[in-house]
Amino acid sequence: MTAGVKDVREVIDTARDQLAMHGRGTVLFIDEVHRFSKSQQDALLPAVENGWVTLVAATTENPSFSVIAPLLSRSVVITLQPLTEPDLEVLIRRAVSDPRGLGDRVTISDEAVVALARMSIGDARRALTALEAASAPLLPGGGGVLELENIEQAVQHVALRYDKDGDQHYDVISAFIKSVRGSDVDAALHYLARMLEAGEDPRFVARRLMILASEDIGMADSSVLQTAVAAATAVALVGMPEAQIILAHATIHAALAPKSNAVVLAIGAATGDVQRGVVGSVPPWLRDAHYPGAAALGHGQTYIYPHDLPGGVAEQQYLPDILLESHYYRPTTHGAEAHWAQVAARLEQARRGEPAG
Repeated sequence: MTAGVKDVREVIDTARDQLAMHGRGTVLFIDEVHRFSKSQQDALLPAVENGWVTLVAATTENPSFSVIAPLLSRSVVITLQPLTEPDLEVLIRRAVSDPRGLGDRVTISDEAVVALARMSIGDARRALTALEAASAPLLPGGGGVLELENIEQAVQHVALRYDKDGDQHYDVISAFIKSVRGSDVDAALHYLARMLEAGEDPRFVARRLMILASEDIGMADSSVLQTAVAAATAVALVGMPEAQIILAHATIHAALAPKSNAVVLAIGAATGDVQRGVVGSVPPWLRDAHYPGAAALGHGQTYIYPHDLPGGVAEQQYLPDILLESHYYRPTTHGAEAHWAQVAARLEQARRGEPAG
């Protein structure tokens, strides 16, 4: 970024004069606005507030972190999504045929088009640069055919057989999840790399890791969910290729953590009872007592406030009568869940008024 505050103000002064003398508006485009310092961004505020310029600013970073709040609050944020693979395929074919591109001096196989679109991960510039590099050896004589091998050589990238809407997509993500669940960290990293190298959306992988953290690890190591959520946030902020490091971090943590499916079994059992109509009435002392007439109905009258007790746990029934003996959460003894199993048993004894075992 070479423009200073002085340069910004000069442009704004010119725009203001054009508007005042000729009624002509100015569109001010700033690329990579995140590189502007706070003082440079501050210098834009008067022009935006007074309508001297129509500011169009582009950034590859999250504007909530890279653009000052006063400027951001006066702007409409539009998120541009990466091009889809079909979009890129159209672009590649047009670049091959258009006189402003390769002008049909070479042809390209369908397989090469699909692979190049996938490798470009939504980036048109990357696709065109790779196409130019791949076609360069064929251009002197012309008439050559760009095959998958030419594309691979140009981008130094092996085109994996991976269809994001087909069997390979589901097979590889299934293998990834099962490898983490099976605590095979190397297999998990292998399938992670296969997905990312084939152009899988890293946000999809991050979402699967968050689900897995509760489904297959749960209370055995609750910190894995924190890692997975942090990874998903970081992936959204930094994007590829650095996102692969973050996803590898979360994958390693999840694969090496102790495993438990007690959480998913617990909510499954509770949901099953509800779906079968096994619900019962809410005990009167747990019902809402914050409205006139509630006391006359006996709502909340005998409720014991746990915080008033020395141990913070009241001898009190919470489940409906019909479910009094139900136990949905059945903790394992894996990892930290062994501790929570003891805690759950101790709390149940206290709620039932039973002496500690």
